[in-house]
Amino acid sequence: MPDFPNSNGRPPLFDFSASLRARHRADALCGDRFLYQAAAEGLADRLAAVTRKFESGLWIGDAVPPEIAPFAQSWRLADFDAGEILAVEGPFDLAVSLFSLQWINDLPGALIQIRQLLKPDGLFMGALLGGSTLSELREAFTHAEIATRGGVSPRVAPFADVRDLGGLLQRGGFALPVSDVERLNVRYRDFFALARDLRAHGLTNVMRERSRNPLRRDTLAALLAHYAAHHGEQGKLLARFETLYLTGWAPHQSQQQPLQPGSAKARLAEALGAAEHPLKES
Repeated sequence: MPDFPNSNGRPPLFDFSASLRARHRADALCGDRFLYQAAAEGLADRLAAVTRKFESGLWIGDAVPPEIAPFAQSWRLADFDAGEILAVEGPFDLAVSLFSLQWINDLPGALIQIRQLLKPDGLFMGALLGGSTLSELREAFTHAEIATRGGVSPRVAPFADVRDLGGLLQRGGFALPVSDVERLNVRYRDFFALARDLRAHGLTNVMRERSRNPLRRDTLAALLAHYAAHHGEQGKLLARFETLYLTGWAPHQSQQQPLQPGSAKARLAEALGAAEHPLKES
C-alpha cells in the first residue's frame, strides 16, 4: 500500500498487504468466527427495525452472510483496494460493512465514499471492533515488553471509540448518525486458545510499525504471567471484545431536520412546569 497520509494528515497505521494476508489465512483456517457471527446477527437485528424495503444493496466484503441477505432484493460485492478505494458503481439503497472498515487508515474518507454510493435517503450500517477490545492483551504486552525489553512496540491495533463514531459519520456526510455498542466477555483455557481465535478472525498484528522480530521467550513468559495474575479467573483467561455499530443515512429533504437556534415557540420552564428565575449579575 502506498505511503500516503490519511485525511488527518497522519501517516498510515495499518499495512494493507499484512491485513490481506491475515484475512486469507483466516479463510484457510475455517475456524469458529463467533465475533463475525454475533456482529452479523447484531446488524440483522438493527436492519429488522427499519421499516424500509431495500432493492439494491452493497455488501462491503467477501460474501453476504445469510442473516443479512434478505434485507435487499439484490446485492453487489465490493471491497477497498490497496489505495483504500471502493471501486464500484452505485447508487445503492443500502450499504453494509461487517468489520471491513477495521484496518482502514482513512476512515472518514472511506465513509465519504460509501455515502457517495448511496441514493438520497439510502442507509449505511456497519460494525467495527471497539476501544475496549483485547484491553487485557494490550496491558499484558505492555507490561511484558517494558519488563524484558525496556520499551513497547506496536502489538495490538488501536480500536475506535463509540463516542467518536457519530462525529466520524457526520464528517462522512451522513445524516441522523447513530452509534451503539455491544460487549462480549470470553473465558479461555489458556493464552494459546486466545491466539488461535485471533488468527481465525484475522486479528493478527497488521500495524505498519510492528516489530518483524519473533516474540522473545522471556517476553512471552512475562506476558503469560501478567495475564494470568491480573486477568485470570478460576484457571481461565478473560478477554473482552466490544462491537460498535454505526448507522447513518444519505441526506434527503424528507428527513427530520434540526430546528434553527432561537426558533422555539415555548419556554423549557413551561414544558417542565418549573419556575423560571433570571440570572443575577455578579
